[in-house]
Amino acid sequence: MKNNDPIKKNKKELNTWVEFTQIGIQMAVTITVFVFLGVWLDEKYPNNYHAFSIIFSLFGVFSALYFVIKKVIRMSKKKENSSSK
Repeated sequence: MKNNDPIKKNKKELNTWVEFTQIGIQMAVTITVFVFLGVWLDEKYPNNYHAFSIIFSLFGVFSALYFVIKKVIRMSKKKENSSSK
């Protein structure tokens, strides 16, 4: 039974790294999608200030941050529950 403990620990550490990598990819995709949507809207409905690009870029950044914070809170709760067992 003790032989499995290091393997489980390594697997948990790997899962944590995978989740953090996933967070970065999710942020990049979310921001990119909103930036391209803003640029597309600016091309379709031209204005002097590229307002759609600015608004959608900021919305993409804030959305990505919201999802990151939500995921980190969920990960910390999961870690607290597993450590209390």
